[in-house]
Amino acid sequence: MDNKKNQRAIGKVRYFSKEFKTQKVREIEQNIIKISDLCRLYNVSRTSVYKWMYKYSDNLKKGVKQVIEMESETMKSKHQQIRIAELERIIGQKQLEIDYLSKVIEEFSTEIGEDIKKKFDTKSSTGSRMKTGGTK
Repeated sequence: MDNKKNQRAIGKVRYFSKEFKTQKVREIEQNIIKISDLCRLYNVSRTSVYKWMYKYSDNLKKGVKQVIEMESETMKSKHQQIRIAELERIIGQKQLEIDYLSKVIEEFSTEIGEDIKKKFDTKSSTGSRMKTGGTK
């Protein structure tokens, strides 16, 4: 009797239903929740969760080792595709900005009667002087 009182005083003895364990194992397999989050949320040891996984998972077999990754290759691929799409959008915006500024320079050049692009083009102005050796 004293043993049970000591056990309850240290920590509550809890039992989880088979349905609960099966549901949590499926959530882990579908990357809905991480094992560490499950342990922290329900105050369950990692060992218990892994026992649930071996018992209730369709993918795991007893005696066969399986590496559980933090993030699956599919998820990494998906995140990379999202990042690529974001970068392509940014490049598109920058290209629109460049096109707009080029048009502004072109319009201003016709308005003042001078080719501003040619005048301030560093490649042609410094490069041609250096090659020919001439000065302005």
